[in-house]
Amino acid sequence: MVKEVNIRKVAVIGCGFVGSTSAYTLMQSSLFSEMVLIDADKARAEGEALDIKHGLPFAKPMNIYAGDYSDIADAAIIVITAGAAQKPGETRLDLVKKNTAIMKSIIGEIKKQNCQGILLIVSNPVDVLTNVALKASGFSENRVIGSGTVLDSARLKYRLGEHLSVDSRSVHAFIVGEHGDSEIAVWSSANVSGIAVDDFCEMRGHINHDKNMRAIAEQVKNSAYEIIEKKKATYYGIGMAVKRICEAIVRDEKSILPVSSMIHGIYGIDDVVLSMPAIVGKDGVETLVPISMSSDEVERLKASAKTLKEVLEQAE
Repeated sequence: MVKEVNIRKVAVIGCGFVGSTSAYTLMQSSLFSEMVLIDADKARAEGEALDIKHGLPFAKPMNIYAGDYSDIADAAIIVITAGAAQKPGETRLDLVKKNTAIMKSIIGEIKKQNCQGILLIVSNPVDVLTNVALKASGFSENRVIGSGTVLDSARLKYRLGEHLSVDSRSVHAFIVGEHGDSEIAVWSSANVSGIAVDDFCEMRGHINHDKNMRAIAEQVKNSAYEIIEKKKATYYGIGMAVKRICEAIVRDEKSILPVSSMIHGIYGIDDVVLSMPAIVGKDGVETLVPISMSSDEVERLKASAKTLKEVLEQAE
């Protein structure tokens, strides 16, 4: 029997740092009236649910509880954060074999519930695991999306805002490709409220464009490594990114976000999941949005896609 989707219900699978922080941001968002937390360690899920709902007197009413897979059948969004954590010195792609097995196990349980909601994959390496989830679930491509480079793009906007002494919300720039070491900062379409980033830099007294762009892109790419080295894990930024993606879906905002989804034919790239700007609404990914990219950026995007394909093949 197929349960009707409850647009006000979310499930979070995996109650580690990322899952519990995502659940906390979703509680504060007032997007949902029901949230179920699932973890292999049931006591952990129960503890997180109890801790989070003690904050409800300061927020909006919400039913928050630890459950199992039978509780997710009518969830509008199923957020999957479960997996082995990234350790100091370990790349996201090092995680692939461990987390591919975990993801396949989770998707097998989800399939038994005949869910009609949207899968939001957050576990790393997110592009590879979104591909695994898509193929294992049999869901339509628009309904299986990864958090992708939403956080990376936010980091880029933050750094540019800091560099230019301007509100980061006025900065429009994307990281595309892999959420990881082969990601690409798309400088050719970056702007500050419609003003090309190079022009805005000069307006603010910065003229060493190439040097500054390389430095900022490296800082963004290495942000996770720096945070993991200092505090062992990253979770606040991605928790906010999860909330932002859920907002776009629940409110049918049709926001343009660089989520991870299946690519067909863009720049000759086919049958690989990676991040490109996409219109995101109630049905998940509505369509990809073409952005201006230089020939060098396109070549790097193709190389990123090739890397991801090779890793997926190794995992399988």
